[in-house]
Amino acid sequence: MTAKSELMTRASKLAFEYERDYGGCSQCVLAAVKGSLGVVSDDVFQAATGLAGGLGLQGKACGALTGGAMALGCFYGRDLAHFDDQAGMRFTTLRMVEKLFNKFKEEYGSVDCFDIQTKLMGRHFPLAIPGMRELFLEAGGHDDKCTMVCAKSAEWIVEILDEEGLLNT
Repeated sequence: MTAKSELMTRASKLAFEYERDYGGCSQCVLAAVKGSLGVVSDDVFQAATGLAGGLGLQGKACGALTGGAMALGCFYGRDLAHFDDQAGMRFTTLRMVEKLFNKFKEEYGSVDCFDIQTKLMGRHFPLAIPGMRELFLEAGGHDDKCTMVCAKSAEWIVEILDEEGLLNT
């Protein structure tokens, strides 16, 4: 097994387990990237709290995607000290996020939480509505549905970082 495939397996496994055990797809992807590759700070992890369930449980942009975008930015994003971005770092980051975005579109037909839920579970679950979380859990949301979305996102992040020559293996 290559170092890249080992990292992909580890990131995928961690993301799956974190989503199954704790929920919060964005943070689960970030924690998996941190646990397998490092780089992600506790502040970034904390900042992702409100992204779960498609931005504050609203079913919009999938949290596994937005958390993934944050993770990619941790590896090669513009920082405040170089806000003017003379080196054009943000364009590399944007290209990597576009790759992740396209993988979600290809795999799920959408990047929106509700659409992905519908594809995987036959319907969407507005988790901000009382009683919906229970139905989501009964449908396998944390058994093998959103857990696999998080796992794939973490795996794709490793793949993208490798393609960009940013994976330290």
